[in-house]
Parts: sequence; structure tokens; C-alpha cells
Amino acid sequence: MTNLIQPIRGMNDILPDAIPRWQHLEAVTREVLEAYGYREVRFPVLEKTELFARSLGEVTDIVEKEMYTFVDRNGDSLTLRPEGTAGCVRAGLSNGLLHNQVQRLWYAGPMFRHERPQKGRYRQFHQIGAEAYGLAGPDIDAELIVMSARLWKRLGIAPVTLQINSLGTPETRAGYRQKLVDYLTLHQDKLDEDSKRRLQSNPLRVLDSRDANVQALVRDAPSLADYLDDESRAHFGALRGLLDASGVTYAVNPRLVRGLDYYSRTVFEWSTNRLGAQDAVCSGGRYDGLVAQLGGRPTPAIGFAMGLERLVSLMEEAGVPAPESTPHVYLVRAGTAAEAAGFLLAEKLRDALPRLRLVMDCGGGSFGNQLKRADRSGARIALILGENETKAQRVGFKPLRNSAEQVELPWEEVPSRLAPWLN
Repeated sequence: MTNLIQPIRGMNDILPDAIPRWQHLEAVTREVLEAYGYREVRFPVLEKTELFARSLGEVTDIVEKEMYTFVDRNGDSLTLRPEGTAGCVRAGLSNGLLHNQVQRLWYAGPMFRHERPQKGRYRQFHQIGAEAYGLAGPDIDAELIVMSARLWKRLGIAPVTLQINSLGTPETRAGYRQKLVDYLTLHQDKLDEDSKRRLQSNPLRVLDSRDANVQALVRDAPSLADYLDDESRAHFGALRGLLDASGVTYAVNPRLVRGLDYYSRTVFEWSTNRLGAQDAVCSGGRYDGLVAQLGGRPTPAIGFAMGLERLVSLMEEAGVPAPESTPHVYLVRAGTAAEAAGFLLAEKLRDALPRLRLVMDCGGGSFGNQLKRADRSGARIALILGENETKAQRVGFKPLRNSAEQVELPWEEVPSRLAPWLN
């Protein structure tokens, strides 16, 4: 056993017992996204490293410390995607989807970051993201947020709390950046080492530091809200009005800046106090300059991404029941003739009842052992086919989860007798 190959640290198996809740989350999310007109797009997990360096910012933690990057046999630097927005923009540009068009797209899949693994933070993690292109007004910002609020209700995981902020335009943010650097430099002795490193490279990230001393310091720092341009201020006001009218509760957090360089104007984050330190479950915002930054024409854009591992944990914590995945029927076959006949009977039942989950006992064994396996499977019904039943073209119908007695049925009556058990 000592020679067993273990999974890579921070990259976890998702086992069959957990899968039904994941599938439920994915199915409900797909329904909600498609109800708002979003269409699925799929793009590679591997991209040129340049894509993420140009989009995320070369001085961000992701690019500096967390990406899985390697040089392939052709000498190209490639990276496993650490997030989905950059790849979605690249796919839109590569395939002519973004020029003078409105697109609402969504995607799902694994992302990769070389972080210190802990509960809710893994090196391979899964996200679903939604991105809208070609729409500049606050109405699409509000729609994305309202859509996510609807999703939490559908999943049964409310309450989660919403924080919003506006980062303004890159130009107005540059003026604020200098004021922030001036303030933090005066108090540099109170900064932790990580904040000192960010002071010159990415000072806005100091605002969301988790260090208690830094948090106390930034409470008195200049506020980005005081430096917003008039257009960004009006955009943010209109967004708040739409959220108020929709009944979505939120808090304005002037320290919410997000960790990626491409964000501008609206940013938002849904979080919970039920998952410990990893409290963010869905984050997003506007990135109006990113399409042009990656070689396209200027295109307004906004999106969000949500972490599936954290949402599954919230569903478990809230007691959201997992969809039923145990078999409806377990087919016991005793005898050579019954084995052959049962194989064909099982396929006829699947044809007649497409939703039927039927497990046929394979590998032989005594009648008693097969019944034990039927009970352990969780099936509601055991269908019993022996030599006598095969000759008479009948089958034993034995309820396993109540005290009802076993009866014998002609094969042609089995589908109608099973149908009520599928609900």
C-alpha cells in the first residue's frame, strides 16, 4: 500500500456520493443563466501565458506567485487558466463574437492556482462564470447582481450578503492611487510585509488586507469614492437605484477593490460568514478596457465568477437535500436461462421508462447474496427472475423499503407497476 500514488496536494477527487449535489448546483445554475439569455461557451484550460500577464496584471499575486506555467516542446510559455474571464474574452475575439455585438456568455470548469491549500481554497477549483459584452449601462450591472440573487434563492442557500463599490475609470483611479500611496507611505511602519510589497506595485490591494493593524490604518485612508468622476458616480447611483427597486439588500464597501487589474467602475462580492476565512462565494465587476487591452476594439463588459466548492459547502451547511441517485430497481437473476432473459428484460424496461435507474446484478452468486446486494444498493424495488419465472415470462416484484409483500407480474405489466415508484 505504501506505493499508492496520491493526488496532488490541493487537487481533490469528487466522489460519487458527492456528485448529485454538484449536478443539482450545475443544473439549477444553467436554468437560471439560460432564463436570462446567457449561452454556454467552452474554451481551453491551457492558454498562452501572455494572455493572463496582459489581462490580470503582471504585479498581481496570481501572475507573480500562483500560476501553473511551463514551457512546452515548441518553446511556448503556457499556463493553466487561473480564472475564466481572460479566456472568455480571448475566445470571443478569436471567433469574432465581440465586434459590434451584444453577447451574454457563461462557462464552467476547473481553474488552477498554486496557493496554500485550505478549506474552501484549492489548487484545482471549479467555477461558473457569466460575462456580458457590448452593454455599457448600469442596467446590465444590476441584472447580473439580481440574477445571482435569484440563484441563491433557487439553491436554498440564502442569506448571503452583497457588497458593492465603484472603482471609477482608470484615469480617476490613477489620481486616487497616488493619494493612497502618499498616505500609506507616511504610515509605512504599520504595514505588514505583504502590504509593503504592494505599496508600489498594487497599492489598492492594501485596502483589502486581512491584517488587523493594516485594516485599522486604512479606515482613515483617503476614500476612492471621493475621487470618482461624474459619469462613474452617476453610473453607480443608477445601479443602486435599480437594486433598491428590485429589493436586493446590499452594503456599499469603499474598500472593496478586487484583486485583478482589469476591473473598472462597478465591482461586487457575495459573501457568507458560514465558511470561515474563505467567505467570498461570488465576485465580479466591470472590465470595460479589457477587450481593447487584448487586441479588440473598445467594448464594455461585465461579469462574475462563483466558486462551486464553496457553494456546495453552503448547500450542505444549509441542509439542502441532495437529489436522489440510488437505483429505483435492482434486478436479481438466478439461473442460466434467467441471466440471459434478465439481460433483455432490463433493456426493455429502460426503453419503456427512460428515467428508470435500474441496476442488474452481474457476476453471479447465490440468490440470497444477490438479495443482500439489492438491499445494500438502496433500491426501492427488487425484481426477481429465476428459472420458473423465466419459463412463465413473469417476474417477482419485491418492495425493499416497506412491508408490502412480494407479488408476481407478467413482464408486460412491469413498466406500469414501476412508473409510480419513479417520482
